[in-house]
Amino acid sequence: MELTLNEKKLLVALGPAGSADAATLAERMETRREAVVQYANLASERGLVDVEKHVSRQYVLTEEGRAYAGRGLPERQVLESFEETIPMRDLQAHPLAKIAIGWMRKKGWVTIRDGVVQKTGNAALGPDETAFARVSETGAVEDGEGVADLARRGLVEEVETVAYTVSITPRGRELLAGGLDLREEVGTLTREQILSGEWKNLPLRRYDVTKLPKRAYPGKTHPYQRLLDEMRRVLFDMGFEEMAGGIVQSSFWNFDALFQPQDHPAREMQDTFFLGERWPLPAGYERVRDMHEHGGETSSTGWGGTWSAEKAKQCVLRTHTTSLSIQHLAAHPNPPVRAFCIGRVYRREAIDPTHLAEFEQLEGIVMDEGVNFRHLLGFLKEFYAKMGFEKVRFRPGYFPYTEPSVEPEVYVDGLGWVELGGAGIFREEVTAPFGIEHPVLAWGLGISRVAMLKLGLRDLRQLYRSDVEWIRETPTYGGRR
Repeated sequence: MELTLNEKKLLVALGPAGSADAATLAERMETRREAVVQYANLASERGLVDVEKHVSRQYVLTEEGRAYAGRGLPERQVLESFEETIPMRDLQAHPLAKIAIGWMRKKGWVTIRDGVVQKTGNAALGPDETAFARVSETGAVEDGEGVADLARRGLVEEVETVAYTVSITPRGRELLAGGLDLREEVGTLTREQILSGEWKNLPLRRYDVTKLPKRAYPGKTHPYQRLLDEMRRVLFDMGFEEMAGGIVQSSFWNFDALFQPQDHPAREMQDTFFLGERWPLPAGYERVRDMHEHGGETSSTGWGGTWSAEKAKQCVLRTHTTSLSIQHLAAHPNPPVRAFCIGRVYRREAIDPTHLAEFEQLEGIVMDEGVNFRHLLGFLKEFYAKMGFEKVRFRPGYFPYTEPSVEPEVYVDGLGWVELGGAGIFREEVTAPFGIEHPVLAWGLGISRVAMLKLGLRDLRQLYRSDVEWIRETPTYGGRR
């Protein structure tokens, strides 16, 4: 049997006794304890030694616990700082009062009436104090009465100690008795050793080519971030520029500029996160007001009623990135415009596997002479095809700021047709107040749903968890991990 030098040294270190713990073997072999465990596991696979793992759990003082060591728990220290009664005002001057008063009342040591704290005379040592005294004196204790209470208070914490015992087997004794060659092995040959033929007489280190190497986990981009980056690359390749804006928007840009009526259900508190701030309205807001009230200078009749400037000033966490699209168009009213945004939006949702209160949305707009509904469908089909969805279809939809409107769907094996957002052509009521005279194609897509489909997830929350194992195991594009 061909053994490595380290396996041979391990058998020799076990010696006549035939058994020792990893720490003792590490001293004998002049190496690290972790290395001994590694050598022992290799020798165990050959049946030369047996390896036993021993796990013990003990409790030690936390930083806060060490501050009380030798003096007792805070409630005991405060209790012993006064006689039978003391005004609450005076007791609160004690540095531990904030912690201790509640515990003294909970344990029934004191009563408080009319601003006076009085001892009850019932303050015997409890299991938690006894346990605290033991751990303070010995440095560590095993689980026992009162320890759990200290752990809940953050005064002690559990530490795990792992020890290994290595024992030689009859097979190992047989090899040891036959004598072992302990010459240092050669792992790397020099040029001179190869040319001279010296290598033929050297004790070469044996390598097992069937053994898998230790798995390496290099740094990698989060799978969801990779998908966002891929979407950006696709849109850049399609000739789009990226736009950006703050997550806090005025109701004017988030709702009113998009011709969403001020009594629309989406503006209710149960659907939108409203903030205390109010922002001034932009110059020319009167054209948006007129559009809402009577249709402005277009053939539209608007929504009627009286438009409230105060309601338009109220700030919200943006409910969609379309608020950025209309601002971009207001700043660039002349064609051509081809822009996109990937940003987080916020809605008051009940959180479950398919709904979150915040998520990413992809917003896209195209404004140019002569663009029409067929161009919109073409842009969407091209984008989804580049994202790996071969089958795409559209069904009619309704949105307050587009007409006509569609909801794109992609076909996913095992799930069927899945809706992935909304799209349409901005209504004249949206574009006219900002002097935009050409059609604007617009769409908003739920990126998180695309991510679930691409990554094979069943729970949307997985995208936002700090799950290192999932990140390690999720392949990068091309099948690499």
